[in-house]
Amino acid sequence: MSDQPAKRDDVVEVEVDGVTVEARKGQMIIEVTDAVDAYVPRFCYHEKLSIAANCRMCLVEVEKVPKPLPACATPVAPGMKIFTRSPRAIAAQKATMEFLLINHPLDCPICDQGGECELQDLAMGYGRDVSRFVERKRSVKDQDIGPLVSTDMTRCIHCTRCVRFGQEIAGIQELGTVGRGDRMEISTFIERSVDHELSGNIIDLCPVGALNSKPFRYRARSWEMSQHETIAPHDCVGSNLFAHVRRGQLMRVVPRQNDEVNETWISDRDRFSYEGVYADDRFERPLVKTDGEWQEADWSLALEQTATALRTAGARTGALISPSATLEEHYLLGRILRELGSHNVDHRLRRTDFGDQAGDPRVPGLGLSLAELETRDAILLVGSDLRAEAPMLAHRVRKAAVAGAGIAVLDTASKDYLFPVLRETVAAGELDAALRDLAVTTEGSIRALLGQAERPAILLGQRAQVSPAFSRIRHAAAQLAVATGATLGFVTDGANAAGAALAGTLPHRGVGGVDVDQPGLNAADMLGGEGSLDACVVFGCEPELDSAAGPAALEALAALGRVICVTPWATDAMRQYADIILPIGTWAETAGTFVNAEGRWQSFGGAARPVGEARPGWKVLRVLGNLLDLDGFEYASAEEVRDELAARVNSLPADPALSDSAPAEAAAQGYPELYDIDPLVRRAPALARVAAGDEDETPIGEVA
Repeated sequence: MSDQPAKRDDVVEVEVDGVTVEARKGQMIIEVTDAVDAYVPRFCYHEKLSIAANCRMCLVEVEKVPKPLPACATPVAPGMKIFTRSPRAIAAQKATMEFLLINHPLDCPICDQGGECELQDLAMGYGRDVSRFVERKRSVKDQDIGPLVSTDMTRCIHCTRCVRFGQEIAGIQELGTVGRGDRMEISTFIERSVDHELSGNIIDLCPVGALNSKPFRYRARSWEMSQHETIAPHDCVGSNLFAHVRRGQLMRVVPRQNDEVNETWISDRDRFSYEGVYADDRFERPLVKTDGEWQEADWSLALEQTATALRTAGARTGALISPSATLEEHYLLGRILRELGSHNVDHRLRRTDFGDQAGDPRVPGLGLSLAELETRDAILLVGSDLRAEAPMLAHRVRKAAVAGAGIAVLDTASKDYLFPVLRETVAAGELDAALRDLAVTTEGSIRALLGQAERPAILLGQRAQVSPAFSRIRHAAAQLAVATGATLGFVTDGANAAGAALAGTLPHRGVGGVDVDQPGLNAADMLGGEGSLDACVVFGCEPELDSAAGPAALEALAALGRVICVTPWATDAMRQYADIILPIGTWAETAGTFVNAEGRWQSFGGAARPVGEARPGWKVLRVLGNLLDLDGFEYASAEEVRDELAARVNSLPADPALSDSAPAEAAAQGYPELYDIDPLVRRAPALARVAAGDEDETPIGEVA
């Protein structure tokens, strides 16, 4: 029997501006009008937030109803006739606009929102030429709510988008309302700051100029900037962004909607880390150390010396590369090392246990899509500070919790997840034992949660992956996944750990995860003094801060023969151990591809002009390959590099069977804090002030 009639039970027919359309029963009028491109103006309504019906801008006429109705809060009914452009609807919308402008300061010429302000845009269509209001306007004192968001609360129209975002999306009520009527104010609780890792999204949500980006304030106008699509470079989610550029300089970053990845939100470090692009230690020309003194050099000399050093070292060459480098950079650097006869290349800088690296998945990842994660009915987080590792991933897990999923946390430290969790804290070094116990027992609340779920998932976070017992943790987690029918996934490090595995920047695997006959030195070996190298390339990272070796990396690198740093920034520490420093562009200044934790390839183009004589990293490696007389280094674009790699990884070998190896001997490691995760984030002044709990003391209008 056909199920078509059952499907029709949820559908009603309505008429929108004379056109008959089908709508879902219970659907709000504004959703139906949006679906048929019958625009209804709005301020408080947002598709990702609950309905407030505060602004009344979305009033429409409905036949046989005596008064206009708010489209955002009125469900459709069978046979309903809706008029969005009737004289009655337009009159109601214009009256609402006049009401909203009564207390608005009308300071568009000095407002940062000018040119992209929803109130400004709608006032052009629904506002009066001359105000009839002659009384005194309300004035509201501005508030200092932290280093990230500036306030001009006299402009506020009380849409409460910012308040609802905190309650519904962030999970923490940093903003609320006090007072009533036109005296109502949006405020924090007793002068507290707004510093949740997603707090910057209230800037985008604000339909007027009440909330703006403090680092961007008075830097540029919207119409002066060009917009470029790019991808966030900090974590495994790969949030979609727009980079706004003026005269070749990156001015700000805003979210680009992609419901399958980041929806309409981005984390604060994705939004504000752009400040690090122009940090004080950016350098403009290649540097070569001669007789212990640094000298600026032209590119040809610096690259010739680099090629000579690598050619001389041959198989005794090593490379450390950031897990946030682009796919193209990983692939080309890996190719150079292999052509030299070396497998000493690694991007797993923070890892300490390499005892069973042969058992690692070919391409680490979540094992499911980001959108699927929020549909799971039970999730176990193991050794993860998820809000620091991947804030947008934490948002997906929170959505699952809000939808009714049971979330369990097994960790050595207690963190606030902003949603209910079933928590079990174990002593350091006992994660593997706790997981093994869960795999063999049917007792306990966490085991019951996973065992009773229909769609459970287990995620190993970074604290588990940098553990000296990671091999045993991974094995025990796999056993638990088999016992409960759960999907096992990994919260990978950096923006491109999956891409690095595909590109082959691993000592034991080449392109596409294919095993090599004789594995080379891993990151811990190269930074731990095991096996001296005649040359080492440090690409896009600061090992003393980005590796498990920590400060000890400085001494280890100084002992590694010739060290070539390929980096946007030349630090004092780097100048101590390096012999050649080559300036490359940041993610905003180069084209490339990131592969996120769900396996999605996302390419982007260069948005800003590189600083000084800096060059895109893939171009530097391409030319270096030419100087080394390597075949196949005739790439004209990053797309050619990407397409070549894509053709080579069409089919991947099956993941190896997991062995139960003993952990390597290493000291326990932690994972960096939210705003210390990579070189770019560390150089963003506003994020540094948030991390330190400091207020922004930069005078308004003055560049920090």
